[in-house]
Formats: sequence, C-alpha cells, structure tokens
Amino acid sequence: MSSSLKKFLVTRILLTIPMILIMITLVFFIMRVLPGDPIRSQLGPRVSEEQADRLRERLGLNEPILVQYGNYLKDMLTLDFGNALTRGERPIREELGERLPATLELTIPAMLFASVFGVGLGALAAKNRKKASDYGIRLFSIFIYSIPIFFLGLIFQIVFGVRLDMLPLSGRMDPILLTTFESKTNFYILDSILTQNWAALKSTLQHLIMPSITLGLSLMGVFIRLTRVNMIEMIKSDFITAGRARGISENRLVYKHSLLNTFIPILTLIGLQTAMLIAGAVLTETTFSWPGMGRYLVDRIALRDYTAVQSTIAVFAFFVAFISLVMDILYALIDPRIRY
Repeated sequence: MSSSLKKFLVTRILLTIPMILIMITLVFFIMRVLPGDPIRSQLGPRVSEEQADRLRERLGLNEPILVQYGNYLKDMLTLDFGNALTRGERPIREELGERLPATLELTIPAMLFASVFGVGLGALAAKNRKKASDYGIRLFSIFIYSIPIFFLGLIFQIVFGVRLDMLPLSGRMDPILLTTFESKTNFYILDSILTQNWAALKSTLQHLIMPSITLGLSLMGVFIRLTRVNMIEMIKSDFITAGRARGISENRLVYKHSLLNTFIPILTLIGLQTAMLIAGAVLTETTFSWPGMGRYLVDRIALRDYTAVQSTIAVFAFFVAFISLVMDILYALIDPRIRY
C-alpha cells in the first residue's frame, strides 16, 4: 500500500468520526426538546407522578442534560444501546439485530435494481441521443423521480396486490409459513436456502418484489440522468472517434469503453445515494408493513422512546458512514489522483 493511499485512508477515517458524532448529538438533543413524555407513553396517562419519577430515576432521565449526554456517548462507544422504554424494556440490541437484516434484505436488491437498470437505460439514452428512445427514457427518469415513494408503493399495492392479486401486500413472508420457519440470521432468503425450505424462499421473494422495486425506482432516475450526461461527453472524446475509425462496433464502444470510463462518477453516486436509500426505506417499510429498522424508527418516534430512536439513528449513521468510506476507498484505488 502506497504512502499516499495510507494517508488518504487515515484522513477519511478521522473525518468519519466527527460526522457520526454530530449526527448522534443532534438526535440526542432534538429528542429532548420535542413535546411528549416517553415515561407516560410506557406507563399510560393515568400513572401517578411518584411512579413516573421512580422510573425516570432508574433510567437516568432525571439527571442533568449534560450528564445524560455523557452517559449516552459512553454507551455508544461500547455499543450498549440499553433497553427500549416502551417495549417492556427489551434490549434494543436484540430488536435491532432482528430488524437490521430485514432492512438490508430490502435495500440491497433495491440498490442493485436501481444501479443496473438506471445505468443501462442511461447508456441506451446516450447512444440514441436526440432520438425517440432518448426522449422517452429522459421523461421516464423525471417522472419516476418526482413520484413520492409512499404514493408509488400504494399504486403498486392497488394494481398488483388488490386488482391483479399477483403479489402479497405486506410483510416479509406468508404468516402460515412464518409460524414454522426457523431463522438463525434473520436474513430470510439466506435462511431459506440453508434449510432448503423452498416454499419459504418463494414466499420471501414474492414479498420482496414490490417494496424493493418501489425503493429502487425512486433512485433509478438519478442513475439514468448521471449516466446519460457522462456517457454523452465520453462518446464525443477522441479515443471513441479513433475507435470508430478503426471499425470497432458502436455497441462495443458505447457499452464497454465509454461505460467503463464513466464508472467512477457512478460509483461515487452509489455511495451518496445509500443515505437516500435508507431514508426511503423508512417510507417503504411503513407502506408495506416491512418489519425493518425504518418502520421500527417511525413507531419509536411516535412513542417518544428516547433510547430506541437514538440507537436506531446511530446505527443508520454508522452504516452510511461505512458505505461512504468504502466508496471513497474504491474511488481512490480506481483514480489515484484524488489521494493528493
């Protein structure tokens, strides 16, 4: 590993730390200035003030705000998320351990769908610039990007779930199969394959189609437009002109040489859009009743569960920061110029 790459990696890691710290700090203080009382959400509105004070003392919510913040940072460093306030004080680590695989099982196919089809359509539009297919793809990218995720999900549910009765409306698996399904990793696809439970695998894939496509379509428009713009500039370059003069086929010039040289900004976009994908997962999981971290976050916000919301946002921040770091490392490996 070269010294420039080592210096770049150390710099990026050091810059990631304050980014995560700022995120979790904002969440900590915002949750405490919002109206509502998580203690009464747990115990009910008729609880006596004496009982509420005892629970606040046990949870440390009666401490000064700076003391609470210090304890919170210490717990985050040790990955001790504590217990949920509104779920019988169940350990949050267990709840997130169940829901994080569900979110990843949704977002990974969505990102693959958005990047593969978005880049492919963008390259096709660039190849057929100023033709009917180019205008059609550009209109499609604008249209699909402008539709709210929850609205698109509702349309899919009405069309494919209710009218055509082709796909299930919500959940990760058929409830009947779920009663006998043994999941060790909470990744239903992986567990179904490992246990050779093909009925569960089929049900899982059927439940995954609508939410993953809904989430992927929300990002596809960005990939189409970025790929098209960069591909048009690349197609005009001298080495592509030289390739045409040598008799190389247009498809090879466009889909191999031009696309490969356009991959660096696309790779950067994949990292940047990961944060949007996770944000979109909140709406998608709520729309399709998907038991992931997005839906869990919405439920905990409604109940003013400090510890659960803080921990979930922290995991989101860690995940986004990690993906961003990986993308920067790949970028530095592909293009050494950014190391300096």
